[in-house]
Amino acid sequence: MWRIWLIFDPRRALVALFVFLFVLALLIHFILLSTNRYNWLDGAAAVPATTAASTEAPVRTG
Repeated sequence: MWRIWLIFDPRRALVALFVFLFVLALLIHFILLSTNRYNWLDGAAAVPATTAASTEAPVRTG
């Protein structure tokens, strides 16, 4: 494993890794913000009221 660091400069490799992970995190967050279900900025007002009612199970009496 130590021979890999003789080929690559550790500082440049770690900076490249952190930049890649940051860009990936931004991409995932923007994808989630573009959906209706996971958009935390608009809140619950963006979800139609019929969606919550249709997912509930009917109540049995008796």
